[in-house]
Amino acid sequence: MTSFSYIPIFIAVVDAGSFSGAAIKLNITKSAVSKRISQFEEELGVRLLHRTTRRLSLTQAGLKYYDYARSALQLAKEGEDAITQMQDKPQGILRLSAPMAFGRLHISPLIPPFLSQNPGVEINMVMDDRVVNLVEGGFDMGIRIGQLADSTMIARPLAPCTSVLCASPEYLHRHGTPQSPHDLSQHNCLFYSYFLGGTEWIFNSHEGVSRFLPKGNYQVNNSEALYDALLAGLGICQMPKFIVGPALADGRLVSLLPNYRLPKHSIYAIYPQRLHVPAKMRTFLDYLLVHFGENSLYRQCYEN
Repeated sequence: MTSFSYIPIFIAVVDAGSFSGAAIKLNITKSAVSKRISQFEEELGVRLLHRTTRRLSLTQAGLKYYDYARSALQLAKEGEDAITQMQDKPQGILRLSAPMAFGRLHISPLIPPFLSQNPGVEINMVMDDRVVNLVEGGFDMGIRIGQLADSTMIARPLAPCTSVLCASPEYLHRHGTPQSPHDLSQHNCLFYSYFLGGTEWIFNSHEGVSRFLPKGNYQVNNSEALYDALLAGLGICQMPKFIVGPALADGRLVSLLPNYRLPKHSIYAIYPQRLHVPAKMRTFLDYLLVHFGENSLYRQCYEN
């Protein structure tokens, strides 16, 4: 029976909700996905998917089969994990999801030396500021910053994420320097639209908690784009130090409201719960913990 080879494709189509989405995930063509699903249905003698011009949906038979197929695929992965856990050296493909700015600035430089130390490992890293579902995306591990919504994931803290409110000296010269969160209503406040902490800026001081809803003429879903806007003198923004630290150090940006503390967040490595953690994942996680740990250069530069 060849139906087992169709299961990962069927699962990918259902999880993605389309042939094109499954094709991207599986790195094959849309026509190949469609053909394989049709062959699968022909072999089973039953239709698994309703196809319309707008969407795909499971038939009653497809819905019933999906539960079994998902369980079978999970068992197969657990078997693979059990075998790879026995390996003396880490090997295989490690699929990693990371946010764009942090991934480019602080994860990407770590990849070449890790691969040099572990020649049996291949890394497939996808950098995206959207929060993707690790299971549906087929990822082994993800890097996340801020509040974690999915409690089914195992989360290992890597480092604190310290944020500051800042602006360029040129902007402050033109518009003045705010002395309290209330003053921010008179300023152009730039905003990161994918921030997991919510839309409000929250400040803590001896007066208690202050909340401010930022308003301005620029919102964007990428922190480095906001960094460019800050350096150009467009406005004020709440930013992580792992991006703006060098500009604060050399005076291109100025930290604001020193008596009002921003909430502390953390940077995590997360991964789905599994019975056996493969050597490739354990080794990479240990590698990250060293580079972001208590005595690391990262902590010295960006924690305070």
